[in-house]
Amino acid sequence: MTLHLIKLCVGCDSVEDLSEWIDWRLADLKRQRKKPEHAHVTRMVPKRMADLLDGGSLYWVIKGSVQARQRLLAIEPFIDAEGIGRCRLVLEPKVVATDWQPKRAFQGWRYYEAKDAPPDLREGQGGDLPPKLRAELAELGLR
Repeated sequence: MTLHLIKLCVGCDSVEDLSEWIDWRLADLKRQRKKPEHAHVTRMVPKRMADLLDGGSLYWVIKGSVQARQRLLAIEPFIDAEGIGRCRLVLEPKVVATDWQPKRAFQGWRYYEAKDAPPDLREGQGGDLPPKLRAELAELGLR
């Protein structure tokens, strides 16, 4: 059964910001001659790894709404230099815009059932609208 994660995307104002940051980070890793892999490090290790890696994604909450997702490629637990257990969520670099879905703030990540996840935006579904206009339409319940 496919399962997803959901997490706040702190520091990004839009899906475009997130995509640009990922592109910059991958280019920086290439310049350093490191493996150009996009990963997000988190403190807690998901216990339901098999379900997450069976087609699961990390859904990003940006400015109070789920707006995008990235497919999960791997989950790699590790111990950092201070001896603290952490987890690398290896993500596909491609950011997929989704229908906007309002979400209250929360800490860390949460499991996100497939039935609760918003659908991906298709070409011509408003993905090209300015973020502010998309937010106003989502607030009104319009897509």
